[in-house]
Amino acid sequence: MVRVHRESARVLPVSADGEVLLLQDTDPGNPSRGAYWTSIGGAIDPGEDAVRAASRELWEEAGIRVLPEALIGPVQIHADEYSWNGVDYSGHNTYFALALDREVEISFANLETIEVGSVVQAGWWTPDKLRAEGTASPAALPDIMEIAIKAVRGES
Repeated sequence: MVRVHRESARVLPVSADGEVLLLQDTDPGNPSRGAYWTSIGGAIDPGEDAVRAASRELWEEAGIRVLPEALIGPVQIHADEYSWNGVDYSGHNTYFALALDREVEISFANLETIEVGSVVQAGWWTPDKLRAEGTASPAALPDIMEIAIKAVRGES
């Protein structure tokens, strides 16, 4: 099977109480998969670095505008293989953390056409709650969330 290589930048906004803002998505190419929770983020555009892509993706997917300098990290690099909308990917994901107020307004007004309808909702999650729910994508997301929470808190 041939997989498309995809470089992505992802953001894990962390609230003061240690919850992380995630998006609930569905796969338009595989509706039987059901909804799953994932981080905010997407492909790095040609000529764009990861931190600028992460900042742009936060605006596009959640309507939250921050300067790239506000992001912490990268806090984690994670490779995974996945399928979305009928395409198989080999993903290389660069994760950033961000301290963010829980009361921030979330907007899906800037989603790309393909994302409209597949992004279901946003929600604040603890790693343990997401781990127990079992709908994280990738499966390592709760562990990556823990790293982001520590980074925002200034812990090693």
